[in-house]
Amino acid sequence: MGKKEFRTLDLFAGVGGIRLGFEKAGFKTIFANDFNKTCKETYDLNFDEPKLTVKDIWKLDIKDIPKFDILLGGFPCQSFSIAGYRRGFNEARGNLFFRIAEILEERKPQAFLLENVKNLKGHDKGKTFKIIEKTLKELGYHTKSKVLNSMTHGNIPQNRERIFIIGFLDKKKAEVFDFPNEIPLTKNFKEFTANEAEDKYYYNEKPLYEKIKNDINSEETVYQWRRKYVRVNKKGVVPTLTANMGLGGHNVPIIKNHKGIRKLTPKETFLLQGFPENFKLPDIASGALYHQAGNSVTVPVIQRIAENMKIVLEGGRINPQELLN
Repeated sequence: MGKKEFRTLDLFAGVGGIRLGFEKAGFKTIFANDFNKTCKETYDLNFDEPKLTVKDIWKLDIKDIPKFDILLGGFPCQSFSIAGYRRGFNEARGNLFFRIAEILEERKPQAFLLENVKNLKGHDKGKTFKIIEKTLKELGYHTKSKVLNSMTHGNIPQNRERIFIIGFLDKKKAEVFDFPNEIPLTKNFKEFTANEAEDKYYYNEKPLYEKIKNDINSEETVYQWRRKYVRVNKKGVVPTLTANMGLGGHNVPIIKNHKGIRKLTPKETFLLQGFPENFKLPDIASGALYHQAGNSVTVPVIQRIAENMKIVLEGGRINPQELLN
């Protein structure tokens, strides 16, 4: 008999970064949802069935979601009050975490993976994270969480810290699960950037050029324009790619090459999230593509977590040495 195929539900799917990581680890996606119509163009260009269902998650009928084993979601972090929580999470409409909780309560999948910004743990003086943990526990899940960095856990030269929360209904599976260990960073940002780029990405002869030309002087370093000064990023890595890159191209990391000073292209930002070279980008505004890349996840980090979850779901134990691979 072959090994069981675990089915995943891809929520807050964006352009499919979490899906990609889990499919590389051997999982099967059965349904995908996001509210952003622009993401659908990128998502559907790169995946066969299921395509992205664009719908407000509150309007998604939970009963209509196909059977699934694992819930996946990089949900937005929103404020919610202790008072609201005490009324029961089903009444705390508007907060997207509680919609995840409703789906978990109704469908009781074997496990889940949630992803969020590192600051989730300290959000609202730690209250938000406590409510999340308490809610998941009350739903019968045994959880673990950890902050992982793309440059220490994905061999991707981006300084990107994110918190991951996993949960299993089976307590023993949760106990044997481990997040992947750190691995050496062997790649430099230059491996992800092209020698040539379209003229529109260069600052040469543009107003900003005079302000930055003297400070951006090395081809071995990544820079950022911080509205009033140039920030230098050392160690051959790029700073955290953010969704704000989509706001007029601000906050996009800057590099220097033989032709001049330019910002990274949208394709390069996707590569620096660990998306494969053959991941296709639609012909839409650069700002939308920057936003999608910055809002996504680092695929190799997700894949390593998924591989460990699969071992545990299949009844195995994680060999500490395997964690290093």
